Amino acid sequence: MKPNQMQKDALEQLRLLREKGKQRGLIISATGTGKTYLGAFDVKSTNPKKMLFLAHREQILEKSKESFSRIIGGKKIDYGLYTGNSRNKNAKYVFATVQTLSKSNHLSLFDRDEFDYILIDEVHHAGAETYQKIMNYFQPKFYLGMTATPDRNDDFNVFKLFNYNVAYEIRLPQALEEDMLCPFHYVGISDYTFKDNRVNEAIDSYNNEKGNHKNEQKIVEQLSSQERVKYILDQTKYYGYSGDVLHGLIFCSGVAESVSLAKELTRQGSPSKALSGNDSEVKRRSVVKDLEKGIIKYIVTVDIFNEGIDIPCINQVVFLRNTNSNIVYIQQLGRGLRKSKGKEYVEILDFIGNYKNNYIIPVALTDDSSYSKDNARATTSMEPTIGVSTIYFEQIAKEKIFDSIRQAKFDSMRNLRTVYNEMKKRVGRIPLLQDFIKFNSIDPVILSNKEKNYANFLIKMGEQINISDYENKILSFLDVELLNGKRRHELILLDLLINNSEISMEKFDEALIKNHCLNNQEIIESVKRILSLSFYNENASPSRKDYGGKAIVEYNDKNNQYVLNSEIQYSLKKNKDFRQLWIDGIRTGLSRSQRYDSDKLFTIGKKYTRKDVMRQSNNITNVTAQNIGGYYFNDKYGMIFVTYKKSMNISKSIQYEDRFLSDRILHYYSTNNRKLTSKEVQKFFTDKYRLLLFVKKSDADDNKDFYYLGTCSYIDSSARQENQDGKPIVSMNLRLDNRVNYHLYHLLTD
Repeated sequence: MKPNQMQKDALEQLRLLREKGKQRGLIISATGTGKTYLGAFDVKSTNPKKMLFLAHREQILEKSKESFSRIIGGKKIDYGLYTGNSRNKNAKYVFATVQTLSKSNHLSLFDRDEFDYILIDEVHHAGAETYQKIMNYFQPKFYLGMTATPDRNDDFNVFKLFNYNVAYEIRLPQALEEDMLCPFHYVGISDYTFKDNRVNEAIDSYNNEKGNHKNEQKIVEQLSSQERVKYILDQTKYYGYSGDVLHGLIFCSGVAESVSLAKELTRQGSPSKALSGNDSEVKRRSVVKDLEKGIIKYIVTVDIFNEGIDIPCINQVVFLRNTNSNIVYIQQLGRGLRKSKGKEYVEILDFIGNYKNNYIIPVALTDDSSYSKDNARATTSMEPTIGVSTIYFEQIAKEKIFDSIRQAKFDSMRNLRTVYNEMKKRVGRIPLLQDFIKFNSIDPVILSNKEKNYANFLIKMGEQINISDYENKILSFLDVELLNGKRRHELILLDLLINNSEISMEKFDEALIKNHCLNNQEIIESVKRILSLSFYNENASPSRKDYGGKAIVEYNDKNNQYVLNSEIQYSLKKNKDFRQLWIDGIRTGLSRSQRYDSDKLFTIGKKYTRKDVMRQSNNITNVTAQNIGGYYFNDKYGMIFVTYKKSMNISKSIQYEDRFLSDRILHYYSTNNRKLTSKEVQKFFTDKYRLLLFVKKSDADDNKDFYYLGTCSYIDSSARQENQDGKPIVSMNLRLDNRVNYHLYHLLTD
């Protein structure tokens, strides 16, 4: 057996880690991606005199021992178990349970340097006293930790334990793309609705309170009632499974519910057994064997199958519970993703109730850590594929998730503090904004804009940051205006000026060419206005005063040079905190700018605020939203802003129905009180202006961002004068030069 590409890459990184003298390394890899085989390949390559494999379940050890033997080979006596039932300490490769080895009378039987190589499976458990006792006792040449879920809900820092040496990481979507896991077909189904709405409300309360409820017994009776179980079985039969025999796993909210459900499932012709943490290892094995042999169709459980249990034959996973953690959700989803002969895919059936945490579902399915409501909505609406895995939500289930997303506070300080502390654990210091991009975490813009700049956010997190009032203001300029990376020109210039107080126009031009940036005199003049702060009005928000009141970069006409203002030069030399935050903001903005087409004014399909549009269309000043309304013309461009779904709270006079007639034609209305002869309406009909179309679905969440759909033009003879709430208004048809992307079209119009 040979390593796959992921394993080859990880083995190389482990080799480089040891070459640098590191004695500990961490592998983060999605469930089912071959972590055990990877460990065996690495042990084989290092050829230790003696190895210790640690795990918390004997069942894991037995399968791991078989895998190591298959990879490494050698005599059978080279491989031994050290558990409550077996004490083979003299084997070359010892597979031990933590519970047994951590006992002093067992640990003392081994020399401290007895093992050259120690491998810890499911290493996120290593914060427990038993693990720590073992790790503090032994002194191997190398410790390898392996886990699928390093981001724990407790305070233990697995990254610190391994000196922040992450050798390799592969997450669920990547593993699916690489065909390392069995594909899944996910279906989000609306849960059963009882005729008595009081019952539905009680069940919702029970689930949203994580199973703690005074009427638990009555609710369990409803959840496992004949009518609900029949509904569940009807759905599971309709959507089916891969293969000839059903091997199903059902997750529910509580132990009592699992027992009751198993009985009713069995009564209705689907033999099932319940398992919980109260059951012995012997019973667990027996029930798993019954499932593998097809004696039963379902195991009904709560959380004990989150990790460490390998049942490759599972071809249907059913969720009958609220989702409180994307970590747990991914763990449970992963139970069915191991490949098995005759299994082409695993069917994932998620029965979705009125749960506050439904927004976690699209986040978990795509393993998305960006904390973006847009991404969560897009997953729910567009139902993306991941490799050949598919996602589908029934309409009612979809609406429940949208409602949850709408109510959720993704950017609450509580959530952001959690994300921040997780990153701090990972890197072992105050995180940089660049760290959040590097490790596919939250969008840095969310963190920095929460408190106007990242420095303020760090202070809110309790960090000691030393910056002056002026430094704070220009950091706000950097983080609010440029960090998003939507136009990289200003960031490139500021990057050039970090270590040089002056940069020639020629050097700046060279850098723009090197970065494939659109470069003309209009853009250069716009960059000058942005960095001199002349773009910002005195009385608007943000104003020049908000950003320090004086030019950040001045242009010297005589020498054709850009000059960084002297106060910033001084701060870069004298204030380490400011220098790090300034450089980090610039470099993070440049990293983020890779999402946008640098050779175009705007990138089709990306989102922009009205202020972004004013800046990137090279407007002289920042025209406020109140002055823009639905469209704004400067000397060259006509910028059209459409809110597709109007709020019912706005005046009837502006509730006109802009709508797509197709993915290329928009039926569009002017602002009210306009006639065909109005000057601004006439601008739509001429070739003098290039029309740019920006559309957002609604004003939900105080949304200020519009999708850029590209350039468009007026369709001749389509304009009509109409009346809206007794006032004249003009309607017309606009043709887009490019069709709206299929998924985006449905996101906007559904």
